[in-house]
Amino acid sequence: MRTKRLKTKSRIYVCHTFYHVYVSILKEMKLMRETAPAEFRKADIALSSISTDFEKLGERIERSGIFGEVYALDEKREEFFPQLAKYRKNYGNILRHMVNRIIFTKMIAKCEEPYMAQIDFKAYEDIYVFCDSDPIGYYLNYKHIYYHAVEDGLDCLRNQDDAYADNYGHIKLKLLFSRLNLIFITNGWGKYCIDMELNDRSTVYMDCPRLVEVPRKPLEQALTSEQKKLIIKVFIEDADYLMEQLKSKGDGGECAIFLTEPHPVDEEARKRVCLDVLERYCKGYKVIIKPHPRDMIDYEKLCPDVVVLKGRFPVEVLNFFEGLHIKRAVSIVTTAMNNMDFVEEKINLGASFWDAYEDPEKHNWGCP
Repeated sequence: MRTKRLKTKSRIYVCHTFYHVYVSILKEMKLMRETAPAEFRKADIALSSISTDFEKLGERIERSGIFGEVYALDEKREEFFPQLAKYRKNYGNILRHMVNRIIFTKMIAKCEEPYMAQIDFKAYEDIYVFCDSDPIGYYLNYKHIYYHAVEDGLDCLRNQDDAYADNYGHIKLKLLFSRLNLIFITNGWGKYCIDMELNDRSTVYMDCPRLVEVPRKPLEQALTSEQKKLIIKVFIEDADYLMEQLKSKGDGGECAIFLTEPHPVDEEARKRVCLDVLERYCKGYKVIIKPHPRDMIDYEKLCPDVVVLKGRFPVEVLNFFEGLHIKRAVSIVTTAMNNMDFVEEKINLGASFWDAYEDPEKHNWGCP
């Protein structure tokens, strides 16, 4: 008879963005406040390089002492394995499509195995995965390892629910196959996904019975003063200089902040988006630009008269700076703007704003 393996470690968070790290810290700090010191066990955290260069964030996390082990996870995009390409082709035949998808689901997990093996996921009592549509989701299901999924960004399923957008044809059949672990579907539909944690369940187009609502705002409001300071230290190396930047444009006029996106993919189109947004919505204000962590445009060169916030950090961290006030914030689809308590007026332009800059099919993600 097979014996159940003993879980020797508490928790691990698998993060793909700075925001994922931020939410992981919020969750850990809640446990720190609510658990007796003698019973509290630190979690580990894994920073995946598949979509984000975390630069020196891992070093600052280690210094903070919030987590135990800090792993660098070397996930690979499916394009890294050319042998997978033929299973991604659209042959216009549902039977052939499903056979290829079954093969792909197993093959990508096998290909990823050498890059995942550094972490013994089976040793953890709880695994939290942000954006399980990345290879980690395929890998854990292939290895029959249970995990908790967590939404990629604040209320991000309002804009794009990959479970629906990628499976809208014959969706009931595909959901059944995912529950049988023949294929993999993200956002709570995988066989080994215990639940899918999100901020607001009402924002989801296709409701999944495994969705669990865990609002972010109470986690932030419950932070102690010391915890807020520690979060700032984790994400921002020179917080005093950042505050000077924010205030330097505040004398003698109201401030507006523009939150950029890593979209459109074409960099020149993205530059035009920025210049047009500033002209239409920020004229007459002292302007601040907060680049998205994956947006690598040199905005100081593009817009020499504005303040460009240095450092890559979740915009929510600005909530912890005392005395900060901004009149207007503008974004395209950044849901994080809704969580900026220091902003008086919030303008979210919506994905249709990009229609003038790129083919709408590139940003119409399938949810009505």
